[in-house]
Amino acid sequence: MGILIDFLVPINTTFETVRQIQPARLPMQCPLCLTDEPEHWHQRLGRDYWRCRACTLVFVPRHQHLGAAAEKQVYDQHDNRVDDPAYRRFLQGTHDAVAQRVGASARGLDFGCGPGPALAHMLESSGYPTELYDCYYHPDARVLTQSYDFITLTEVIEHLAEPKVVLEQLWSALKPGGVLVIQTQRVRDRDAFRQWRYLHDPTHISFYSMDTFDWLARALNAQLEYPGRDLAVLVKDSRK
Repeated sequence: MGILIDFLVPINTTFETVRQIQPARLPMQCPLCLTDEPEHWHQRLGRDYWRCRACTLVFVPRHQHLGAAAEKQVYDQHDNRVDDPAYRRFLQGTHDAVAQRVGASARGLDFGCGPGPALAHMLESSGYPTELYDCYYHPDARVLTQSYDFITLTEVIEHLAEPKVVLEQLWSALKPGGVLVIQTQRVRDRDAFRQWRYLHDPTHISFYSMDTFDWLARALNAQLEYPGRDLAVLVKDSRK
């Protein structure tokens, strides 16, 4: 099913097993920049949260991720219907970020679209043909081999076990001048992180701050824009 499937299906474990492991004894590598020796930031309900000293990504170690079946069970509980007005309002910022940056016949990919691809419907209605990919609900890996003017990740990037692999593959699928639009809540500081409702979702395993996106933009040689509170847009050089 393609390289992304291998990395998007996390290793199975139980929270009871996790509680027995001491965080100081867990040598690991940042899944975004591959830097070693992150700092331990927080622990909640048997999960440890580590912060990379280089790119500032906060992440849950791989052995504490849910298994594929448990992960999908959480996703199945999401009520994201294509015709839900509230859900469409939630996605409007990402739709507008695309529409304001691409040409009239731009073609895109909604990566991690889920069972109710409302954003793709919105973009199609605005004249932007949009392919779908989701490792559980639209697992057609053929769409990952094509090139696009825009790629969207709405509430997806925080679920990625291997963000470096995924983001580099998506970036290579963007045409010169293309845009990668990411919608996710951002880390502010350590105190706010400890109280953050975003941690309540057991499928959230990677957390990004503005510093993380700054690092990512430099790594990809991209132009970075913040059109909204929870939006980050990476623009690919038009000469590449």
